[in-house]
Amino acid sequence: MKPRYLDSLLVVFSVFLLLTSPSGSSFGAGSDDQGAREPVLAGTWYPGNPEKLRDQIAGFLSKADGDPFQGELVGLVAPHAGYMYSGQVAAFAYKHLRETSFKRVILIGPSHYVGFRGIAVDLQSGYKTPLGTTPVDKDFVNELLGTNSQIRWLPDAFAREHSLEIQVPFLQSVLKEFTIVPVLMRESDEITCTTLADGLAKTMKKKQGKTLVLASTDLSHFHTGDQAKLLDHRFIEALRAFEPKGLLRSISSAECEACGGGPTVAAMLAARGLGADQAIVLRYANSGDVTGDYKRVVGYVSAAFVRR
Repeated sequence: MKPRYLDSLLVVFSVFLLLTSPSGSSFGAGSDDQGAREPVLAGTWYPGNPEKLRDQIAGFLSKADGDPFQGELVGLVAPHAGYMYSGQVAAFAYKHLRETSFKRVILIGPSHYVGFRGIAVDLQSGYKTPLGTTPVDKDFVNELLGTNSQIRWLPDAFAREHSLEIQVPFLQSVLKEFTIVPVLMRESDEITCTTLADGLAKTMKKKQGKTLVLASTDLSHFHTGDQAKLLDHRFIEALRAFEPKGLLRSISSAECEACGGGPTVAAMLAARGLGADQAIVLRYANSGDVTGDYKRVVGYVSAAFVRR
């Protein structure tokens, strides 16, 4: 007959495993053996076939006309809807990454499915798409984790999240060898935005390699085309002014809408830390411009942060 104290030991040991294993932990430092994240949007939001995906992105990029801007590129803003709807707007941002030497991209997006306080970072080894696997800069992520207790590893937040994954095939199409730093925000208050920007600034001072800051956001949701343009114009004007706190006030007061408002503000602050002093709006459109139905649309914008 098994002694009772063995049952107690087994219970204690089981709880210990649950609390210390990555799959059973909500927050905390990540281990170094996390596998690559599998794509959840391939075949739906963008093509699952590599050739079709390359061709679609190349088509978007070929139609992204416009003169090059003056100044050194530091950051970008790009939308995160299905490529059918927002891919062309995103291309106006991504075309500026051609012939650049960025080795690291900090991807900052909103968490659509998981609620949490503070900031979530990802310690999976990489992000898979039909175009290959892009590695996560785990050294950078671990350094970022140490800058503030509000920055945490939250695996569940990244499992279904589309705001970051949707950017990766575009990056794979215009950059050569690079890593990513996946970051998610649920709250868009000034403290959270500043905490992330400060943490990024501290980490970037310690890490070599040219770094791009990229905010993932869509604008107003499910208004008529005319209403969307009014709301989105307010966001765009605040963005163009390159005033992070002004943009945050406009979002907080409901003068405009953006699911990635916090990530945009945080990216703006981080870009300022890298020397950016101007925001250039590259393209605006909404889903009605694709479908022809302006009854309920979603707005999209692409922009660049530059150092003049």
